[in-house]
Amino acid sequence: MKPWLRRCALVLSFAAVSCFALAQRGGGGSQSPTEDESDVRLPNGKVQRDEILKAEHEQNLKDAAQLADLAEQLKQELEKNDRYILSISTLRKTDEIEKLAKKIRSRLRHN
Repeated sequence: MKPWLRRCALVLSFAAVSCFALAQRGGGGSQSPTEDESDVRLPNGKVQRDEILKAEHEQNLKDAAQLADLAEQLKQELEKNDRYILSISTLRKTDEIEKLAKKIRSRLRHN
């Protein structure tokens, strides 16, 4: 047999034996990370992930209310100003709205 063919056969057999041994040990990584996280309990007995989700939901509600306020303020400023005049505070308000919307979006995607 040629030396390179022998090396390929040796590497393939080693890979097959390694995969078989790993499957027998149960080290295939079949357990998802969410299963481990759901078992973590806080000292008061509640599941940590549930408490985090609850806190994020409450923060999303607060941020959404603030976002609605900022949008209403922006609307009033735009109606008050002339169509050719744009104040710096109006631009800052649009930046605040954008940042707040991104925070809410990132929190929602996290879930």
